[in-house]
Formats: sequence, structure tokens, C-alpha cells
Amino acid sequence: MTDNIKIQVTKPFGPSIAKVIMPKELIDKLNGYIDKIIEDEKKSKDLDYGNKLAGNVKQEFKLENDFTEKSGFLKFLGLSTTNWIKLSGLPEIKKFELISTWVVRQFKNEYNPLHVHSGHVSGVGYLKVPKNLGSTFQYDKRVNANGNLELVHGTKMFLSNSTIKITPKVGDFYFFPNYMMHSVYPFANTNEERRSVSFNAKIDNQIYDVYTD
Repeated sequence: MTDNIKIQVTKPFGPSIAKVIMPKELIDKLNGYIDKIIEDEKKSKDLDYGNKLAGNVKQEFKLENDFTEKSGFLKFLGLSTTNWIKLSGLPEIKKFELISTWVVRQFKNEYNPLHVHSGHVSGVGYLKVPKNLGSTFQYDKRVNANGNLELVHGTKMFLSNSTIKITPKVGDFYFFPNYMMHSVYPFANTNEERRSVSFNAKIDNQIYDVYTD
């Protein structure tokens, strides 16, 4: 994996978020590791993280620290966060402390309710996405939110939206502040898996804590 990663920073409704494209090599490493965990019933149980998370989904489990570091995933998260914070107009961070990182395996009719994360920064990336997330009951709906990630901040006002819906795509990784409310909608009409990986981390407190002079 090279340090030359593509990053796009946007400010749709206040806090900036970043979209980073994951290297295919890293996607393959993550999926290969996850597939082995799934096949190992004991390990899947040992790493189960569902009781710590908000989702009503089939399976959620932690990534092991050793794999996270050796695979280059930790480096990817740290480098992406550093670039995102810097491009948002803040000083370069010196600290990136990973709190936890985990996998969410979502299947039809499952969902993740509105929630926030711990730490300072969070994010989610997509490793598998069903070819068809299903249609709406009314054919003329303006937006089909099936399987979408929705980020929420503030209140809808004139010239200011309070939400943004994101359709998952393999390789896309989104970074956002820990306090940003978000949810994932259920999908239907498929037995395929929607697989994502998320994280929480801390950065330099003097950069995060904007309320201290």
C-alpha cells in the first residue's frame, strides 16, 4: 500500500467529512481476514462486539490489533485522518490513537439506528455491497434510501440541509467527527451481504477541544 491516497473533503452541513478511496490491496486483505473469522465459530464468538454497538444486524465483531497493524489498515486510518484534519484548516495532528475497529455484516431487513460514537474521530468503509438494495414501495419516490448511510447534523433551515444520504460503494471510506449522528437503513430483495468496517480514535486533545483557549 502506498501513501498516495485519494481524499475528498466536503462540508455539506457544518462539520467537514472526508471521503477516501481504499486501496484494492487493503480491501482484499480485510475481506480475506474477515472471511476466515466467519468460518471460525470460536473466534467469531470471542471477537463478537454486537453487545457494544447500536446495530440490529446479523454479526458484528472486532478486528484484532495485530491484524490491524500488519495489514496496513491502521496506517490507512491514521494517514487519512491526518490529511482530512489538515485539509479542514486545522494544524497537523501528532497523535492518532485507535480505540477500536469492527466489522458490521448487514443482511436484508437489518438496520443501524441513529447513534453517535466515542473518541474524537470515526468512520466507515465498505467492503461488500449487494448489487441490488431493493426498490421503494411507491415507484415515484424521489430518493431510495435502502441500505444508505445517513449523516445528521443540526436542523434543516433555509440554505442549510441537516442530513446527507450516502449510497455505499465498495472501496469508499468516510471519515466524520465522533459526535455526528448517523444511521443505516435496511434493504430488501437480496440475500447478499452489506459488509462495512468502522473505527473510533482519538487525536491531539488541543486540536479536538475547540472550547479551550
